[in-house]
Amino acid sequence: MSIEDLGNLGEFIGSLGVIFSLIYLGKQIQQQNVITRAQFGHSLSQRLYERYFQTSKDGDYAEFMALDWASDSLSTTDSWRIQMAILTYLVDIFDVYDKVKSGLVDESHLKTRMRTLKFGVMKTTNARMVWRSWKENRDAEFIDWFENEIYEGESLSDVNRDEDEQRLREQLNVRR
Repeated sequence: MSIEDLGNLGEFIGSLGVIFSLIYLGKQIQQQNVITRAQFGHSLSQRLYERYFQTSKDGDYAEFMALDWASDSLSTTDSWRIQMAILTYLVDIFDVYDKVKSGLVDESHLKTRMRTLKFGVMKTTNARMVWRSWKENRDAEFIDWFENEIYEGESLSDVNRDEDEQRLREQLNVRR
């Protein structure tokens, strides 16, 4: 075997090494993606578990969650707390929706949260106000998807909008 033949054999073996290295790297990237998806999924599940656990262990929080969020007789403090809770739910939905769109978590995380919001929370005056204010932070695709899921084609510019917002503004000291 000549030196040239040995050189060619060395190049061939080297190219096989590169191919095997790329296959190994591809498998590592795949495995890391699975681990990342699992971590995000666990993190999202943990958020819900914390809310459920807080409700079960904290009587005051459970009483707050048991309020009729559509009642006209809510105190200003309760209205404010409800709006902050709804904002928390929306921020959570924004995050989960983005992670689903990016392929980082399974759509089941989003469906679970949306089922909860469909129980009627988002149909309350407080929720409609929070949504009208915060939807400006999202793109048209998300807004269309969310409103179709929650309001099922119902117009959000209903007749009571101005009255509802005025009543809540008077209740809540929004002029700071």
